[in-house]
Amino acid sequence: MKVVTAAAMRELDRRTIEEHGTPGALLMERAATGVAREVLSLVRGSKLSFPAVLCIAGRGNNGGDACAAARLLHERGVSVSLWLAGRASDLQGDAAVHFRRMQAAGVVCRELPDAEQWRQVADEPLLADIVVDGVLGTGATGAPRGTAEAAIAFIRMAAHRALILAVDIPSGLDADTGIAAGVAVQADVTVTFGLPKSGLLQQGALDYVGSVKVTDIGIPDAYVAELADESDVEFLDAVDVRALLPRRPRQSHKGDYGRVLLVGGAAGYSGAMSLAAAAALRGGAGLVHVLVPRSLVPVVAAAVPSAMVQGGIETNTGELSSDVWADMRRTLDQFQAVLIGPGLTRGGDALVLVKQILRECRCPLVLDADAITVLQGQPDAISHAACPVVMTPHPGEFAQLFEQDTEAVQADRAGMALAAAKLTGATVALKGAGTVVAQRDRLPTVSMAGNPGMAAGGSGDVLAGLIVALLGQGLDSWAATCAGVYLHGRAGDLAALRDTQACMDAALLIDFLAGAFREIHPR
Repeated sequence: MKVVTAAAMRELDRRTIEEHGTPGALLMERAATGVAREVLSLVRGSKLSFPAVLCIAGRGNNGGDACAAARLLHERGVSVSLWLAGRASDLQGDAAVHFRRMQAAGVVCRELPDAEQWRQVADEPLLADIVVDGVLGTGATGAPRGTAEAAIAFIRMAAHRALILAVDIPSGLDADTGIAAGVAVQADVTVTFGLPKSGLLQQGALDYVGSVKVTDIGIPDAYVAELADESDVEFLDAVDVRALLPRRPRQSHKGDYGRVLLVGGAAGYSGAMSLAAAAALRGGAGLVHVLVPRSLVPVVAAAVPSAMVQGGIETNTGELSSDVWADMRRTLDQFQAVLIGPGLTRGGDALVLVKQILRECRCPLVLDADAITVLQGQPDAISHAACPVVMTPHPGEFAQLFEQDTEAVQADRAGMALAAAKLTGATVALKGAGTVVAQRDRLPTVSMAGNPGMAAGGSGDVLAGLIVALLGQGLDSWAATCAGVYLHGRAGDLAALRDTQACMDAALLIDFLAGAFREIHPR
């Protein structure tokens, strides 16, 4: 999905209104529908029995979106109120239209035009479970002042008690640069309209935007197609992933959905392979084979009973021996995709084994974790691989492989990922907040699904297992990696909603993959 500047989005809005004949009030209604839909999703996901929603509106169009969303939620039986950072008489145009509709529907509105009033209400008990931020929109620049600044400060205080949803962009954040010149809202979810704004994807914006959802407001596809690429990245959204996952034929069997092989594990590291195998099964692979050191077979087989677990020759210290290669090479043509790395460790014969599989594997291969770090300073081993390669490093592993500074990697994640893809010929998923997927001759794409609760051991193993499952089902490297990254992040968001970020672990991600898939496909 294209990424645009605020000015380009305003031009798309103008053309849709003036040339296509769509009333501005209807665009606002569609935007508000997306906000209301996401609020209801938050309610369901967090299991709120009697949710209370507080919409906070500014005097511009973002305020109009908040007013329309408040009405729509009220019509659906949600307990909702609206606080206006200004006076009703300040509202104009479409915002005024939707404010009147909201009042007519019976939504209670409280006008707070002075900064001091916002400081006073901060001392009152907060009765809202979800706060909708509609104070400032994409047209605002510079540091917020006066009433807007005070309203934003109130929302930041409310974040200690409630979930925060930002309308189009978190108030106080620059829509083009992602820079907060002053106080800015820190949202859990940002629902942006039409197309994602470039500022939402900037590294400096990550602490403000949360997960990013795009709502279709009816901008004609022809207008979007005419836009020149204004960004050096694209945005990965549910609509993109939906197009990648085919419907399963009614007459099919397990062999139609891929036989995949997962290689790794070592003494003390059985969990990584167990998680990867469980994720591959939950990701739809028809048959999952696991190769681990012989001593780990009982542990992994018990943890993942649906997988076929076999033991390989191991070293004296409990890692896979390179001697397993003789047996592996005879059976590789049985598999549609292979994963190597989770729990492999850097000891023993790991480097030899990774290089052997890179030289002789012919089906798509996923390199994860230790299979990446053992190649430190040797990315040419990947570029000479005999098969399509997907690698899934976190920033530290990436920095080790390419002998870079981790801070430098983080400072230019998209650029670094693309350079790595060009150098190695691999599809690169650079994990982290705003995971980047890069491939030679494509614009990198960024996923904003996911949250800090996923910063837990085993989360990467789940992603690797999911990607190998998708490869095994016939998706190409780009499609499998994009779909895997998005679904993995979305599962994390669903898990955090129900169980909180602090209480998440990797096994919980696997449980919530089903919910992530359900959002993409109805069956």
